[in-house]
Parts: sequence; C-alpha cells; structure tokens
Amino acid sequence: MRTFVALLAGLAVVYFGITGRSPDEGKGVSGGVILLAVLAALLVWYLTKPGDKPVK
Repeated sequence: MRTFVALLAGLAVVYFGITGRSPDEGKGVSGGVILLAVLAALLVWYLTKPGDKPVK
C-alpha cells in the first residue's frame, strides 16, 4: 500500500507538471518535473512508514 501511494504521488506531480505547461513550451517532461516527482514519492514513502507511536 505504501508503494502504491508513493507511486501515485509521483505520477500526480508528473501529470500536473505536464498539463500546467503552456502550448508554446512543447510537449514532454522536463528534468525539473522528474526531480520533483521523485522527491514527492520519497517524501510520501518516508511519511507513511510504520512507526512506534500508536495512532490516537
């Protein structure tokens, strides 16, 4: 489940990075969008790891 959520976060960043571009910039994914997607996936992966503290 953790992997799925991390991949979904990365794909969401890529999707919004592509659709938010103006038509003049062309198509494709820039290196910055890929970097942001990887960072978002790693952040989600880190934040969703099981911890020692119980949920209240």
